[in-house]
Amino acid sequence: MSTADAPERKAATLPGDPPRILVIEAPYYRTVVEGMRHGAERVLAELDAEVEVAEVAGAYELPAALRLALEAQGVEDGPQWDGFLVLGCVVKGETDHYSFICDAVCKGIMDIAVETGAPIGFGLLTVDNLTQAEARSADDRHNKGIECAHAVIGQIALARRWGLQ
Repeated sequence: MSTADAPERKAATLPGDPPRILVIEAPYYRTVVEGMRHGAERVLAELDAEVEVAEVAGAYELPAALRLALEAQGVEDGPQWDGFLVLGCVVKGETDHYSFICDAVCKGIMDIAVETGAPIGFGLLTVDNLTQAEARSADDRHNKGIECAHAVIGQIALARRWGLQ
């Protein structure tokens, strides 16, 4: 499916109380990541979600920050989030660094998701150039932050349906 074929998403729905969402973002490409977050926030606003944002230095730190957030939830009187959005962008350069970072971050987030079952919306853009990233963070239906918000809402809905939240 090309970007031109991006599905039109229907309004978000979620049973129960408004969700609390932690957005963990790596704003190295700040305008791109902010564009994705703003797309996600529009979807979450439809649910009156409470959104908290935490920034990390770069994409490589995203899995560790997610792990820290999950551990903080296990502490008595610690923060309680219903779901997590992980946002960042890695643009391909002239070295192998791109591949190592993308592989490590994707595997790190997936390992945490599978191990914990935490509702996660994964929004790491892995692109060849900044033009591609800007197209995926624009204020339109191609915005990957919107897709991530719908993904995390769906995961929270499943957790609630199965009595896990």
